[in-house]
Amino acid sequence: MHFKDMFDLSNKVAIVTGGGRGIGKFMATGLAEAGAKLVIASRKAENCEQAAKELEALGAQVLVLKLDMASKEDIENLVTATMEEFGRIDILVNNAGITWGAPTLDYPLEQWERIFDVNVKGVWILTQMVANIMKDNGGGKIINVSSVLGSRGTTEEAHPAVAYNSSKAAINLLTMNLAVKLARYNIRVNAIAPGFFRTDMMRYVFKPEMKPVLDGLLGEIPLARVGEAEDLKSLAVFLASKASDYITGVVIPIDGGLLAK
Repeated sequence: MHFKDMFDLSNKVAIVTGGGRGIGKFMATGLAEAGAKLVIASRKAENCEQAAKELEALGAQVLVLKLDMASKEDIENLVTATMEEFGRIDILVNNAGITWGAPTLDYPLEQWERIFDVNVKGVWILTQMVANIMKDNGGGKIINVSSVLGSRGTTEEAHPAVAYNSSKAAINLLTMNLAVKLARYNIRVNAIAPGFFRTDMMRYVFKPEMKPVLDGLLGEIPLARVGEAEDLKSLAVFLASKASDYITGVVIPIDGGLLAK
């Protein structure tokens, strides 16, 4: 196979949850540029509608759906609508996730449960449904989005969201466990663990008055810069394509060297 063909996703169908903005949109754009047909879904459908216009301008065929990952009904509707529209699912990017900040000793149980419902339980329900479809199709690629915070603790001042780190640690082990269990069906399961990226959610950090905070963050990153869209696009396409066929069960940090310190 020619090197360029190894990255070609023409006629592949990819679901990207949380694909309307930020990291999800970065990855959806890369998959579209590689030729994939896209299904993007999130709680805020208007974000996905705007993203779809940009993806369609690249020549991609895009289906937009509303999705709350805490709702089993929404997840089932996502899979059903995808199969009705495209007849197959080749790539699943489990990107949608939430967080909630509060002091650890006062952290509300309802928020802990909500984070695990979306970040872990919903990922499991969707992955199990899609993996059964991939099994019948002869294989597929599953990409979970974790975080560098899934493998480390953080101070209360830096990140008062104890449930978030814990949920991403669960995703890391789920990735490895599913990679072993689904290998017999030719399904590869890997995870991306982003560090600090330039997204809408983090826009406030780039305001002039936040320069001391930004400088402090960059001082912790060996490459001394934040992640950009191109960094995630390339890794997502690699893990979704034939180029990564001998890779499964790994959690890949994409953090400018942060976890290496």
